[in-house]
Amino acid sequence: MRLTRRSLLTKFPAYFCVAGLLFASAAQAGGQIYTPLSASVRALLQHSVSDQTEPKLAFASQYEADFWLNQMSRRLQKTIPDEEYRLHFLKTVHYEATRAGLDPQLVLGLIEVESGFNKYAISRSGARGYMQVMPFWVKEIGTKGQDLFHLRVNLRYGCTILRHYLDIEKGNLYRALGRYNGTLGQPGYPNLVRAAWHNHWAMPPRTVSNFQIPTS
Repeated sequence: MRLTRRSLLTKFPAYFCVAGLLFASAAQAGGQIYTPLSASVRALLQHSVSDQTEPKLAFASQYEADFWLNQMSRRLQKTIPDEEYRLHFLKTVHYEATRAGLDPQLVLGLIEVESGFNKYAISRSGARGYMQVMPFWVKEIGTKGQDLFHLRVNLRYGCTILRHYLDIEKGNLYRALGRYNGTLGQPGYPNLVRAAWHNHWAMPPRTVSNFQIPTS
């Protein structure tokens, strides 16, 4: 029996739902649009991307840090099977997001939509890596030769750029995400990131039992 797309859709609807989301994510990879920076803003962004402090988790306790890592690692396991790299990736995401004053789960949602967690993704406009950073940013605020496919470099730039757009938009996340993707004023991209953030990466409500360290 020859399987057509219609018969496959009937037999395996969940597969096509997931595949559709993956293709939608890839299609949403956009690119920031170059706009001249003032000298003061350029200096601030240059300082932000140049810091070489080692990534570390910022939590009230080690138990809370482990809880977050376990939650996120479990959700990312199928996408990034290598446990060692997956944990390194999550620690770096958390550090760079927190450092920029962003919710790490928001950044995970953005990465899901922008690149589908493909480290070497390149968009039609030339944006690169996990957070789809446009190469002009390296020339504008970085150091010659910086590799936007490098995990930490990409996340550092991506988080710094999103923070910059949030500051421009006075905290309006909807408009900041539009600037990030180069689709300011269009609802599609901000809504996709918000959906990925809340549906796939939001943490469960914190309760005493969540973070109570066992006594035995």
